[in-house]
Amino acid sequence: MKIALAQINPTVGDFTGNTAKILAYARRAAEGGAALAVFPELSVCGYPPADFLEKTAFIARAEQAVRELAAWTSDSGVAILCGTVMRATGMEGKRVRNVAVLLQCGVMSFVQQKALLPFYDVFDEQRYFEPAMEQALTLVGEQTLAITICEDAWNDKGFWPQRFYPLDPVERLMAGWNADGPRVILNISASPYWQEKRQVREEMLAALARRHGAMVAMVNQVGGNDSLIFDGSSLVIGADGEVVARAASFAEDLVFFNTTAASSQAANLGQEVAATWDALVLGTRDYVRKCGFSKALIGLSGGIDSALVAAIAVEALGAENVMGVGMPSEYSSPGSKDDARVLAEALGIRLEMLPIHDVFEAYQATLEPLFAGTPFGLAEENLQSRIRGGLLMALSNKFGALVLTTGNKSEMSTGYCTLYGDMVGALAVIGDVMKTRVYALSAYANREREVIPRTTIDKAPSAELRPEQKDTDSLPPYEVLDPILEAYVERYLSAEQIAAEQSVDVRLVRSVLQLVERSEYKRQQAAPVLKVTRKSFGMGRRFPIAVKVQV
Repeated sequence: MKIALAQINPTVGDFTGNTAKILAYARRAAEGGAALAVFPELSVCGYPPADFLEKTAFIARAEQAVRELAAWTSDSGVAILCGTVMRATGMEGKRVRNVAVLLQCGVMSFVQQKALLPFYDVFDEQRYFEPAMEQALTLVGEQTLAITICEDAWNDKGFWPQRFYPLDPVERLMAGWNADGPRVILNISASPYWQEKRQVREEMLAALARRHGAMVAMVNQVGGNDSLIFDGSSLVIGADGEVVARAASFAEDLVFFNTTAASSQAANLGQEVAATWDALVLGTRDYVRKCGFSKALIGLSGGIDSALVAAIAVEALGAENVMGVGMPSEYSSPGSKDDARVLAEALGIRLEMLPIHDVFEAYQATLEPLFAGTPFGLAEENLQSRIRGGLLMALSNKFGALVLTTGNKSEMSTGYCTLYGDMVGALAVIGDVMKTRVYALSAYANREREVIPRTTIDKAPSAELRPEQKDTDSLPPYEVLDPILEAYVERYLSAEQIAAEQSVDVRLVRSVLQLVERSEYKRQQAAPVLKVTRKSFGMGRRFPIAVKVQV
């Protein structure tokens, strides 16, 4: 049987748009000779719908959309397998189910309910869904299929050294297989991206295929939804564990395969730096557009962080939709102002310069009666940042453009950022990118031509809020700092473990960890962060603010 994997980019709550997209891809699948078109998890309503699942009108609209899709299949010549939400049938427990519905010949002929509901990191499905108590194989034409939903394929005891669940839905389904012909496992997914996950996913599915002697086909959602970025990267793996077909990463795609196809040489996954770049571009584009905007504003300091965010925004939205705003103070170096101009010219974006010297002087004059007799310090430094934040938000209100914040993960980890200043904005584009990774991404931005000026990359990082300021005045060098932060923020290692692992002084490690713990209140007021690592700041990392922690 010929099957099409339809890797689409749905929007949460856009039932009209999602239904139209499903039908458009189903038509293409039919034109390509497919008997079945397979769509991602919750593709009818978009993933993750979160507390929309508490609204009865949302569930009713999802069920209506499924009826419309089913009616289309009455004379289409192609069946549709897609993910949606349905009301739970029990009288107790959760009110909704996460299901895969098989639509053919005008009706919904089969429903498979998700059994394993993830509850870790960014996932909170146990909050909403009723887990399946049983599952079954089904037929499309003469082909028997084992249909699974995302996490249901992620609990193979032969692959994972430690499992989250005692139940393996795939094992149960395959134990009941007594049909002739090829063994085929279909998995509809909404599996978000983080660095190295595409490779892990492929290795896990290959192990699953070999263990059960079955072809495994996984169709994954693509696109950005708030902080989450879905990479697509749908793939088909033969019973020997070799890749038969692979869809694009970070783009919609339609991939055909035959259930009797032999393994072939599919293109390899690209480099991870390129994947991270593509993820950030996609996440930025979808966040801005799905929120109903088209334009973005970026404060351009002449530093590498704002330069990288601007380069990402231009690829995501087009140069005509990005405006840079330089806001130099008396502490801004001539080189930084020049670098901002060179960057804007290279990117082809509009640059406006709004010097803040006079505004800063006015603020200081107003505060003089209260600040009299005190030295210039953190309050005055942060005041400059907050003036800039206020100007950016004024421009945002006036011109209807979203402000993209430019802080990186190293700064957000240590609190080296200013509330209501450089943290002001709608989206933290590189808030999950360590400073050392910023340099790698900047090099990638310059892969074809110099977009980010060499002088920006080469100069010592500085906030330029006081004379001769350098980041290393307050922080260890980033090549020392970032591995400590990665170990603590992403892997939850202790100070002693980090010191031993990285051969650094435990006192230095503790001083860094104290900065992390003291800055939680800032992070919980930050803009949403595009997630590209295993553990980002946001809904997947939950810590209280008012604590007393020994580090």
